[in-house]
Amino acid sequence: CVVVILNPKENKQQHIFNTARKSLSALAFSPDGKYIVTGENGHRPAVRIWDVEEKSQVAEMLGHKYGVACVAFSPSMKHIVSMGYQHDMVLNVWDWKKDIVVASNKVSCRVIALSFSEDSSYFVTVGNRHVRFWFLEVSTEAKVTSTVPLVGRSGILGELHNNVFCGVACGRGQMTGSTFCVSYSGLLCQFNEKRVLEKWINLKVSLSSCLCVSQELIFCGCTDGIVRIFQAHSLQYLANLPKPHYLGVDVAQGLEPSFLFSRKAEAIYPDTVALIFDPIHQWLSCVYKDHSIYIWDVKDINKVGKVWSELFHSSYVWNVEVYPEFEDQRACLPSGSFLTCSSDNTIRFWNMDGSPDSHWQKNIFSNTLLKVVYVENDIQHLQNMSHFPDRGSENGMPVDMKAGVRVMQVSPDGQHLASGDRSGNLRIHELHFMDELVKVEAHDAEVLCLEYSKPET
Repeated sequence: CVVVILNPKENKQQHIFNTARKSLSALAFSPDGKYIVTGENGHRPAVRIWDVEEKSQVAEMLGHKYGVACVAFSPSMKHIVSMGYQHDMVLNVWDWKKDIVVASNKVSCRVIALSFSEDSSYFVTVGNRHVRFWFLEVSTEAKVTSTVPLVGRSGILGELHNNVFCGVACGRGQMTGSTFCVSYSGLLCQFNEKRVLEKWINLKVSLSSCLCVSQELIFCGCTDGIVRIFQAHSLQYLANLPKPHYLGVDVAQGLEPSFLFSRKAEAIYPDTVALIFDPIHQWLSCVYKDHSIYIWDVKDINKVGKVWSELFHSSYVWNVEVYPEFEDQRACLPSGSFLTCSSDNTIRFWNMDGSPDSHWQKNIFSNTLLKVVYVENDIQHLQNMSHFPDRGSENGMPVDMKAGVRVMQVSPDGQHLASGDRSGNLRIHELHFMDELVKVEAHDAEVLCLEYSKPET
């Protein structure tokens, strides 16, 4: 129920809380950056508009039944489009300042993404065997007070009609007439002004999930950390974005910037889940399937640099433990550190102070994460399985695999960490070198609590 607004330059976060306590399923910025529109799911889901500066709600529009799959502002900012879930079927165009639906229609398949043309005259929705162009000015110029049917025409897909399209972006600048789509099967397609599929290329990946465009470039997000970059006007392949960290990386060893661009044989990288391009700074923000976020500077795509990144838990956090403070030299972690454990089978060590401590140097992956302990040495739980390939699935519940560390406690002398997992194992790690000293199959079911005896008792 929260929108997180992150400022990477200052490494600060702000939050908009959805006081309706409904989980948010979609959001988009207004073209001027002053507003955010959100869609939610649940009973009578609303489309809400928030003032970014004030963090307050400006408007609330009710017109969907089950949930909102996508929302967008028109570039002119006059209209907002909201697309409901598959069973909701409703596609609404709102004049949001007047709180009225000016045009509406029904879509019988699942829509995954939508994009507005630069001149606000039409927008495109894509989804399961679906690419459709919706024309606004035809629908909204008539001087009628009631809602009119939204005029839609299907894209002419030819032999590609069986694909699931998961990303769409209308061309910018010189490419204004074109529309680009990407399918799960890894095809990048270009439609012309007449909605005809002009050309398509195979991205040569196992799955593709998202795309975004700048005036000159197309970015396609794919599995295994791949982001492919193409020339917008010719669809010529230019380069790949650098991959993020590999799954199971020891962040504490990533002290040299070159470590990020080095490759490890046999490594598996997290899938790219979402992309957005910032034309002012020429930054490309990427969200990966292990819930990590990277912001890449793509001014020069042959010399891509990293602006900001952060690694997070990819599943539920079960416990938080603050590292005790010690006067003398025996502390294993810098002052103000805390630990979290999660269903993703990791224990993570964090410090928000950013104090230059001798033993813990800053790593290149995160400003706050000091260390990750992977308890089972498997990486299968590090990627969130709830949204591929059926991304944003309407039931949205992750598969509850009995994995992960449920509870932990630092020993009173600060030297050891005891943890219990969801399979009943008890482990003790030594905190100087993070070695696992003890592993006992202590219980037949998950360990719910554990505690060290106090030295004075």
